[in-house]
Amino acid sequence: MRKLVCTAAVATFLVIAAPPAGAVEQSQQDGIDALPFTTPTEVWATRSLSAQPGQQTPQFLRLDIAQLTPRFVTSDSPGTVKITGKIVNIGDRKVSDIVLRLERGEPLATEDDLRKALREPAAAESIQPKFTPIAEALEPGQQTDFTLEVPLRGTEPTSLEVEQPGIYPVLANVNGKPDFGGQARLAALSTLLPVLGVPGGETKGRSGAPAKLTVLWPISDRPRLVRLGGEGQSELIDDDLATSLSVNGRLYGVLQAYEQAISSMSTAMCVAIDPDLLRTVQAMSTGYRVRGGAEGKGKTEARLWLDRLKMAVTGRCVVALPYADADLVALNRAKLGTMRTLAVTDGPKLIQDILSVQPLPNLVWPEDGVLDQSTFDELVTPQPDKKYPGMKSVLLDPTGLTDAPGTAPVGIGGKNPVTAVKIDSMVSDALQGSDSRPRTLSGVTAPVENQPVSVQNALAVLVFRAGWQGDGRTVLVAPPRRWNAPISEMTEFLTAAQKLLAGGYAAQTGLAELTNATPSTTNAKVAYPPEAGAREISAIIANSVTNQSAELNGLVAAMQQEDTQHASPADLADPLWLGLLRAMSGAWRSNEQGARSAVEISQDELNALTGMVAVTQPNSPILLGSGDSPIPVTITNKLDVRVTVRITLADTPGIRKLDLADQVLPARGERVVRVPVEVLRSGRFPVNVRLTTPEGVALGDAVKLEVSSSAYGTITVIITVIAAIALVLLSGRRIYKRVRARNGESGDAPSIENVTPEKSSA
Repeated sequence: MRKLVCTAAVATFLVIAAPPAGAVEQSQQDGIDALPFTTPTEVWATRSLSAQPGQQTPQFLRLDIAQLTPRFVTSDSPGTVKITGKIVNIGDRKVSDIVLRLERGEPLATEDDLRKALREPAAAESIQPKFTPIAEALEPGQQTDFTLEVPLRGTEPTSLEVEQPGIYPVLANVNGKPDFGGQARLAALSTLLPVLGVPGGETKGRSGAPAKLTVLWPISDRPRLVRLGGEGQSELIDDDLATSLSVNGRLYGVLQAYEQAISSMSTAMCVAIDPDLLRTVQAMSTGYRVRGGAEGKGKTEARLWLDRLKMAVTGRCVVALPYADADLVALNRAKLGTMRTLAVTDGPKLIQDILSVQPLPNLVWPEDGVLDQSTFDELVTPQPDKKYPGMKSVLLDPTGLTDAPGTAPVGIGGKNPVTAVKIDSMVSDALQGSDSRPRTLSGVTAPVENQPVSVQNALAVLVFRAGWQGDGRTVLVAPPRRWNAPISEMTEFLTAAQKLLAGGYAAQTGLAELTNATPSTTNAKVAYPPEAGAREISAIIANSVTNQSAELNGLVAAMQQEDTQHASPADLADPLWLGLLRAMSGAWRSNEQGARSAVEISQDELNALTGMVAVTQPNSPILLGSGDSPIPVTITNKLDVRVTVRITLADTPGIRKLDLADQVLPARGERVVRVPVEVLRSGRFPVNVRLTTPEGVALGDAVKLEVSSSAYGTITVIITVIAAIALVLLSGRRIYKRVRARNGESGDAPSIENVTPEKSSA
């Protein structure tokens, strides 16, 4: 039987689509940051599979689980297991004799067994109690609510017969009889139920040293800020963050769960904050607009949430995520070293300014917990000229390390030794639910659906780590960056952690203690799994950001501060650098459309800045009085810094541009520059003029000037003079020839002197 694992608030579940032994397929989802908070019923809902090509069997029922009690069994828990929910007829025919039972498998004894159960639900048919009737029949579209409560131990017909502690696979099995078919399993739910103590029975004793528990609690979101402004002038791409910060919102729940746990887990808890989210919420708290012009609705919610966060983290452990959770490896591949450094240095200062708390210094937690060798080398190498000390500690997934046995911190040798603290991948992956890539159903790729995730399996793994692996191991739990679990799920997980701490199965360990610990080995090396490279920000996005970075660098090089009363070039450029980091956010991994939108926003902001320096369109055509008259060009600088510009004229027949030095425009100033040209002919000329920086960065739009000239240019005059001389010479030559011709005719006539006059006759 193939199983479909679909993450729900309590468990992964199975949807059976065939009559006698319906096929069940695997499909897990991780939550995303943008979803509004959902009610428990919606979170636990089992979704039917849409019809896929090649999927021949019909689906009849959907099992929605609203509650499982208890989630973590201890000796003082109730002696029963109860589930509540509903069953929905999603088929096209009536289903009769609907029954339900809870089944269980043998306890999972090893870590390998547990890892396999996280990939695919373990067999849960060892104990198959009696079915309990739920409904006589359901017509298509009908549904029925149910509550099923069964004994945890004992010999009753519906009992799970749990007599010893363990991590048990549990299956909720729904059978029914569709019209024109026989009795069959039509829907099911599978999860892991940790039993640390059997009520009225055996309790798992503490063995060896307690687990060293640390919880890294992420407070992050995908980038939403377009630009910062004065009060009411900041702009966001949408207003979803207002919902997330409100009661029942995702970020509201993340903070509330942290607040509830911090009093009893103050040493173990460390909050990881995205500085860009912090800056965005601060901007919202003074009023803001949404792209398109509408006024934002989350001002009050942002202010209250920010105040709560500041109070909660005062004196506590805080880690700064890379700014906008930037993809450090992608930045390094794109050779954007300055931006990479900015991503890990700007955040701690911002957190200290807003929250008045100092984050752990020189520590980085990269996206997915992995770094390639080149990025790692750049991050740990000090740059004294830039006042960059280099990273001293990194938080990495075990797949991002080699030669790093055990769970304790390890040293990565080299010119700049670094301590690597390993994240517990099994617990953290169980919190993730799954990766965000599509799964294959019956050979067909099904689209990923955004759905909140479960903590039940992660809770079971955590209990196994502390209760059954009594070797004093380090357990650093790191939920997904943009974790989309309801407050009830977060609370369940942290409550389980508190029970383990109170029972002595685990001991609180601060993150600073881990980063400052003596490494168990100093020969570890970083590794970069191929699947991590496949999830990076795409080369298309990185190339676009690289081009914008070069354009911004060229603009900054042309700027100079007017005086101490005016802005500096950095004041204008830094917001754009941060905008480029948002375009390279790890939130866009496997989200190409989101990355493209972020790149378009950063390009629009850059265009708006370069458009502040431009040529002014004249009100009337320009008339040149002579062949060497300059063209008057009015250029305007609306920036608060001086800008060095170069005036460029497009090639225009009849006009030749002469050399002109670069011009310096004062801050908020305007100048009329006479551009020397040579007019080669008279007439009207459309001349395209634009500004660039000395490095060739275009400023503003090109402007078409209408230039008229009745004057002759030098070449025209020379040609005219030459033509006149030629005309004179030709005319003289012709006159000369005529004179000679006349003289020649006179020489051939008879001489008058030799003629004897005739006498007249009388």
